[in-house]
Amino acid sequence: MRKIDEETLRFTAPTTPKDQVLFLGSAISAAALAWLLVSQILPLPGPVPFAITFLVLLMVIYGLVVQQAENSLAAVDRLMTLVIALGAGIVMLPLVMIIWFVVSKGAHILNWNFFVQDLSHVGALDAGGGLAMAIVGTLEQIGIAVVLAVPLGMMTAVFLNEVKGPLRRPVRMFVDAMSGVPSIVAGLFIYAIFIQPIAKQGSGFAAALALSILMLPTIARTSEEVLRLVPDGLREASLGMGATQWRTVLTVVLPTARNGLITAVVLGVARVVGETAPLIMTALGNTSMNADPLHGPQDALPLRVYTLLRAGNVTQNERAYGGAFVLIFLVLALFSVARILGSRAAGSKTLSLPRFKRSK
Repeated sequence: MRKIDEETLRFTAPTTPKDQVLFLGSAISAAALAWLLVSQILPLPGPVPFAITFLVLLMVIYGLVVQQAENSLAAVDRLMTLVIALGAGIVMLPLVMIIWFVVSKGAHILNWNFFVQDLSHVGALDAGGGLAMAIVGTLEQIGIAVVLAVPLGMMTAVFLNEVKGPLRRPVRMFVDAMSGVPSIVAGLFIYAIFIQPIAKQGSGFAAALALSILMLPTIARTSEEVLRLVPDGLREASLGMGATQWRTVLTVVLPTARNGLITAVVLGVARVVGETAPLIMTALGNTSMNADPLHGPQDALPLRVYTLLRAGNVTQNERAYGGAFVLIFLVLALFSVARILGSRAAGSKTLSLPRFKRSK
């Protein structure tokens, strides 16, 4: 066998101060050369040409510096690390820009009245008022949709992964088809089968039905993938101790996959929390507070933001940006709570199987 030179081996380790100094010096050199090329030599002024030139020069200079300081293998390792970090930063850049835009436009309008007042006694050009009716409506509609969609989605996932009956293929095909249904179609469906023949008017409950239709396939598919990750050894151990299949699923499989199931619910809520199209035909909107989701039109944050932006004046647009800021805050708070619950579930004690009496 060919003898491997130990000097060419490189083991991954945390970034050292030497690596940080090399990267900082390379970045300064790349920035200076990029400014010189873009602004003095090439007729390409602007931030985009400068950013592209800077990134290209940074990778070239940093690779050469690391190669001279260490070896070629270290240079390739550091360059790949830099490329991956840049890719992650590019992916995060649109999200950061969106959050910064909404916060800068809507944070200044937030005050106590914004969360406790409605728009029933406020004119289009008047200052004051708030979106309390939209916040309450969004929370109620999302809550009802979660109550409706989560049990159905979990049971569908259990059927697809644990029962594996003859209907598994058509059920999976149906769930996949629901994943591609446009949100406007869900609103039309609820309007046609619930509002027009039964309720005769829009309501928060009708909006929750439309949102639950959109939420269901996301929860079902994500939960199915999570249940697939549960080791078969846990199922076999439970069945070997005398547990029935339903008890194995209830006491072994679902508790083991609890962290992933929480994530599935969060993804389902994130799928529908900003939907506006189905609310136009179901909730209909309301400038007054209506905390009863079963009777009368009800407002929601996405619908109110859409309505205020269409008003075409500065006052209403500021309220719209404030509502968008609150909506983003609700989503971030939801993800934070789910992360905390998931961390607690992951840090809990190892699951212990229940004891069963051995049949004679």
